[in-house]
Amino acid sequence: MMRRLLILMFCIFAAYYTFGQSGTIRGAIKDNAGNPVANATIVLVKTDFGNISNEEGIYSITNVLSGDYLIRFSAIGYKTITQIIKVKAGGITIVNFLAEEKIEILQGVEVSGVRSITGMGYIDETHDGVIYSGKKTEVLLVDSLDANTTQNNPRQVLGRVPGANFSETEASGFPSNGIGFRGLNPTQSIETNTRQNGYNITADLYGYPETYYLPTLEAVERIEVTRGASSLQFGAQFGGVINYIVKKGSTSKPIEVTTQQTVGSFGMYNSFTSAGGQVGKFNYFGYLQYQGVQGWRPNSDYKKITGFGRLEYQATEKIKIGLEYSVLRNRIHMPGGLTDSMFHANSRASYRARNWLQSPWNILAATFDWKISQKTLVTIKSALNSSARDLVWRNEDGGPQAMDVISPVSNSYVNREVGHEGLASTTTEARLLAHYKLGGMSNTLAAGVRFYYGKMNRAGGGMGTTGSDFDLSIVGPFNYNLNFTTTNFAPFIESTFRFGEKLSITPGMRYDYIVSTEQGYTPSYDGSATIYSNSTKTRNIFLSGIGLQFKTTTSTELYGNWSQAYRPMDYSSLTPFGTIVTVDPNLKDSNGSNADFGFRGSVKNYLNFDLGGFYLQYNNRVGLLVKTDGNGIQYPFSTNVGNSIHQGLETYIEFNPVKAFFEHKQWSISFFNSLALINAKYVTGEYRGNFVAYAPSRIERFGTNLNKGRFSTTFLISTTAKSYSDARNSNSPSADAVAGVIPSYTVLDWSGTWRIKNYKIKFGVNNLADQRYFTLRTGEYPGPGIIPSIGRSFYLGIGAKF
Repeated sequence: MMRRLLILMFCIFAAYYTFGQSGTIRGAIKDNAGNPVANATIVLVKTDFGNISNEEGIYSITNVLSGDYLIRFSAIGYKTITQIIKVKAGGITIVNFLAEEKIEILQGVEVSGVRSITGMGYIDETHDGVIYSGKKTEVLLVDSLDANTTQNNPRQVLGRVPGANFSETEASGFPSNGIGFRGLNPTQSIETNTRQNGYNITADLYGYPETYYLPTLEAVERIEVTRGASSLQFGAQFGGVINYIVKKGSTSKPIEVTTQQTVGSFGMYNSFTSAGGQVGKFNYFGYLQYQGVQGWRPNSDYKKITGFGRLEYQATEKIKIGLEYSVLRNRIHMPGGLTDSMFHANSRASYRARNWLQSPWNILAATFDWKISQKTLVTIKSALNSSARDLVWRNEDGGPQAMDVISPVSNSYVNREVGHEGLASTTTEARLLAHYKLGGMSNTLAAGVRFYYGKMNRAGGGMGTTGSDFDLSIVGPFNYNLNFTTTNFAPFIESTFRFGEKLSITPGMRYDYIVSTEQGYTPSYDGSATIYSNSTKTRNIFLSGIGLQFKTTTSTELYGNWSQAYRPMDYSSLTPFGTIVTVDPNLKDSNGSNADFGFRGSVKNYLNFDLGGFYLQYNNRVGLLVKTDGNGIQYPFSTNVGNSIHQGLETYIEFNPVKAFFEHKQWSISFFNSLALINAKYVTGEYRGNFVAYAPSRIERFGTNLNKGRFSTTFLISTTAKSYSDARNSNSPSADAVAGVIPSYTVLDWSGTWRIKNYKIKFGVNNLADQRYFTLRTGEYPGPGIIPSIGRSFYLGIGAKF
């Protein structure tokens, strides 16, 4: 009995001593925007102590013996944080965590400010100095995708974005495929704002919003897509923004070299090499790409060299400066367009051998990042673009049906036509992002200003040689020669106001001051006289918008926004380059608005989704008509057709059943579906009730991803409904094939990657079923007429990283 009593007294004493020497750890976990992080794991390293944060981001660990510990925070989508703490006996130790978001993709690249569990996700509320709260965004992590990045195949990468419609021009020697959303014109991406690393890379923001230079996807870390609500932060474009983020150099070694050598069908050879690293406070990255193709059609060969270099210097803990240079040199042989009868007879045929184009591109950019505090960031990006576009082709006024043959009288070809454009512009954007307290809540302010100045010389109609090679020499003066300038000053501001932990509202506004000038000469409509121009036009444009976001859980949210948009018709829009289309000299500016609403998020690590709708109002929309002249000859005519309404649904769902139902498997399979249902019609004007050109009613892509060990593969089915190239919705094509139906089509693509230590083998088949289809009827180069898409093609590449 005495023994039992002594044991009981010892146990009571030991328990008293233990609890008297123990303490409690408590804390809160929030992200950079002040939102709670739930379901995070907090553990004391090398002990059995730990806990999970609740919906408010609060956690506690009790009965911890006093002493020094290593505490670790971890959560899906956030960087792991580890720190040393001291627990006092009988006390409460407060340890709060500020979680920084990230995602790890196949090669271990970390991307802050992106919410995703797969290769497709969306941007968080604030990212790189910009507010995205309430906006519809998509992010594609390129290294996580099995895709033909060598040839920048748009279906396999950007095709995951719901509603992405492409104009495929590679079969005509023109590798710069265009993209459009929600029934907007995809040709050369003229309805979108194209950027690289956050700065402008297009030739002219208003007069010529196209770019021939795009970074090779082998060097791209991610692609950020922001829909119509981007107009307040980035400028008045109906189609939103596509931003290509180029990789940075390795931060763990002084040099890392990557190389990829790829061969493919139709004489394709691609060589890509990059190098990057960290040396002291300097981080550098650069790449060089050569690509040459003989072509799917005769006379569709091209070659290009693309390069990029970046040097960043971390001057202090708070200040970083950078310098970047991008370059493109190319020479494109264009086989011309086809009529409908030509296409159906032989879609690979070519009836032009003397059409050529080159577009040297040079972009020099400087960046400045100043992290004034944990809550305040200033960024400045300034880009200088000096580029050109040179064209020599057979005058195509007769359309693709006019044969380019040697005259039996002169024993030579007819003289070709030569055109030249010189392009120079500077764009500087300064941004301030600040988190501040109001009403006890953390709010965010984003303000900035853009200054743009661009000048363009457009000369065309010069009489060229009768030869067949690339020759820009002319006999006599140009038929027209015009100089354009555009000056743009645009301050903008947005602020996110948070009401509680879940609801936020983001109003904003933008003011654009635009001055455009024109000087030079053009021939009169009938060619009987020369008209000299010296004009100036000034615009003052006010835009406003509002966004709303409601967090239903820590990983799901409702979003919605409305914003105004604007597209000015610059002087250069009235004098087209390399086209048979006649342009209405009284073109009016377009204006309207965009609205998005939806529900997006993820369920653990096996389901990723974005379900939404859109409503786009486009006033004074420019479209294509077919008119008849006094001699009874039809010709394409571009004018303000009327107002249009674009509305529909956009959904993206990706599901991984292996991760959902099985744990710790060495393989996984996922299925994704990207769907857009689009109803885009004119609501005013002569063609009220007709479909807008290039607005298919359904765009759907279904894919399967399989990953097992070092092998991964993707199979993709892409379906696009029929559309029209003209506002009249011509079921019978025009003689020059510019106006008519673009039939529906379904394309199959397969790609795969095999990784062996530092090496990888990439392979695939594009257009597996050899579907013969086209996405573009055009009145300009590389046509005019139908531009066929490429049939079945193969590629095989071997890469290494050292």
